[in-house]
Amino acid sequence: MKTQSFFITLLTVELMIPHAQSLKDKRSGLRGLKDRIRNRFNASVAEVGYQDKWQRAVLAVCLVGSDKRQLESTASRIRTLCIEATGLEIIAIDQQWL
Repeated sequence: MKTQSFFITLLTVELMIPHAQSLKDKRSGLRGLKDRIRNRFNASVAEVGYQDKWQRAVLAVCLVGSDKRQLESTASRIRTLCIEATGLEIIAIDQQWL
């Protein structure tokens, strides 16, 4: 049996949502970004930090594939999408290869 190689990358996006006045406002603001990432890039997205804070959030975005260059390109496009998102301020974006 031939061994298949694959790559996994994890983007961690720390966000500020300055207009949010409640958790409902926060989740509403994040929903659009999460849906765009899922739909455009077929990535797994989850809110993983600051879940009890109104104006802060951490999203984890996971990509899996057999072509590392393609994953790097997709991760770069996801970073650009996050930076361009309206109503959200990026505090930090980190990438790890697993």
